[in-house]
Amino acid sequence: MLARCSTFSRSRAPNAGRGAARIALIVCAILAGLFHTQGSQSSHQKPAKFPQQLDRGAVWQRDAQTGELRLLRAKEAGVASENPSLTAAHAIQSRTQVVAVTCTVSTADGAAVPGLHREDFTIFDDGVERPIFYFDASTQPASVALVIDASPSVLRDSEEMKDAADALINALMPLDQAAVVDFSAHTYLQLPFSDAREEIRRAVARVDVTSLLGDTGGSNIYEAVYLTAHELFRGRTGRKAILLLTDGQDSGLGLTLDPASMSPRPDEAENRLTFDDVTRLLAEQDIQVFAVSTENRPRVMTPEWLAGHQNATLITPSNRGFEIPPYTLFLAELVRRAGGQLYFLHEQATMADTFRKIAEKIRAEYTLGFYPASGPDADGDKAAGHSGWHNLRVTIDQPNVHVTHRAAYYVPASQ
Repeated sequence: MLARCSTFSRSRAPNAGRGAARIALIVCAILAGLFHTQGSQSSHQKPAKFPQQLDRGAVWQRDAQTGELRLLRAKEAGVASENPSLTAAHAIQSRTQVVAVTCTVSTADGAAVPGLHREDFTIFDDGVERPIFYFDASTQPASVALVIDASPSVLRDSEEMKDAADALINALMPLDQAAVVDFSAHTYLQLPFSDAREEIRRAVARVDVTSLLGDTGGSNIYEAVYLTAHELFRGRTGRKAILLLTDGQDSGLGLTLDPASMSPRPDEAENRLTFDDVTRLLAEQDIQVFAVSTENRPRVMTPEWLAGHQNATLITPSNRGFEIPPYTLFLAELVRRAGGQLYFLHEQATMADTFRKIAEKIRAEYTLGFYPASGPDADGDKAAGHSGWHNLRVTIDQPNVHVTHRAAYYVPASQ
């Protein structure tokens, strides 16, 4: 199997009654492309009690030499574990031989371009062209984790988000699987991956913002995404995605438009989660992110604007002039790095056509696989196989088309 090498103040819409139908269109458009009826991974494990708190007993530990973050459980860190039902985590250090890059190809008007072949594509790893050893259109079944914001800031939108989750369940194909996670200050697993529709519906029904009003400590969006990727997706194959329903207002990582806020701070003890750690894990696990924001779309943040910033970070001080809330920029940056799409709940009804085109593009996805370099480049002056981030660029030998793909892949450091 292929795996990638490595691992928003609220403004309500005038007509909130349309929200549930509109977000259902969003979700169905996503799912039309994500889900296919291929083999199942149903399990027959002994029923467990839910919800389970995924962050219970979690201890962050950064490797002083590699700079990579490990998620341990309290027992491993020398403290009695409060949640023995969760499998002890370990540092994600495994390498894969093949880097997989999922691409969508579209015309200027957004229509998908099917029927392309291996020879139509060229892939560059840190600017160096690599041979494409694997080529396929994605046809495997999907594993999709619903990660639902249940913090007080989304109280007025909570029912609409649950309607979106219900739309996902209705759109699942028989052999696809879904998991349900919700979060406020803490992260709760309501259901691990399952293809039993009624189980999934009951799990979504358990998501209740009012029950978490006492879960004080903010809204830890990115920690929830990290924990979901770390605890639920390990070892899974096929198409993997997180559908994140949130306002984007994270309070856990201290993010600002200073790019340094995304990374570990060298002048502090850095046993804490950062934005870079989250995106690294998503890259290592080959997990796409489809984010649905309950906020209004910033005026400047059109699909064309986002496409034009595909190859460079959105987190820059210069973006202050665009009047985009920082938390919305970070949602867009998350999607940019992981691949996927950013949607907004309060779109006009005409956006349904846009989502149809997006679904068509997802159905026409192409997967390119290449072997990364393991030594110096041709000039001998660069360790092309170095650990860390590697930039990706894919071009296509077709006129008047646009190819979309994730921005980079990550190679973990050797132990």
